[in-house]
Amino acid sequence: MQTDLILQRPRTSDNAELLLLFHGVGSSAEDLAPLGQALAAQRLNAWVISVRSPDRSDLGRGWQWFSVQGVTEANRPERVASAMPAFLERIRAWQSETGVGPQSTTLLGFSQGAIMALESTQLCGASRHAARVIAIAGRFAQPARIKPEDVAVHLLHGEQDHVMPVRLAMEAEHELRSLGAAPTLDRFAGLGHGIDARVVQAIGRRLQDVNEEKGL
Repeated sequence: MQTDLILQRPRTSDNAELLLLFHGVGSSAEDLAPLGQALAAQRLNAWVISVRSPDRSDLGRGWQWFSVQGVTEANRPERVASAMPAFLERIRAWQSETGVGPQSTTLLGFSQGAIMALESTQLCGASRHAARVIAIAGRFAQPARIKPEDVAVHLLHGEQDHVMPVRLAMEAEHELRSLGAAPTLDRFAGLGHGIDARVVQAIGRRLQDVNEEKGL
């Protein structure tokens, strides 16, 4: 946790939220700081924390939850499963540190961070660690198998993403709907594997939906 960046502390502990950001492979907590700061300006009563992955990336720079060297459709699920206990432990640690429970926790991941966040919804008792997942330029490690109970899933994806093609987000949406879930999918014309102002605005709208759900 000492390697993570606290970008904002809430003004008051009343109705505080916890927004955890998870970066992509070969990246760092600092790389998502601009996004976190933009969201913090909208969510004044939120803890906004950018989490650094635990292992050094084997791409030559940055950090990773799991290696992408030689990754395939067949071995990706096992790699994600091996990294999942550490991912969940980081979530629980920040919930304990901040005093914010799962019902007010949002996991926001980009690329590999989105994979981890999405796959966390496929665990038994997934609703125990977060109320919503916002996945940017992500995918499931394997087709969704379980309907996320009490976990809202929001997918955001650039239509010109050549690293993680938008069809993967479309497949994720279809799979979740076939399981009885109600995910959202925002697609961005002309956007590659990245984040722009439109993505920030869309995240803000999805987070605002949280207030409406709570009647705030």
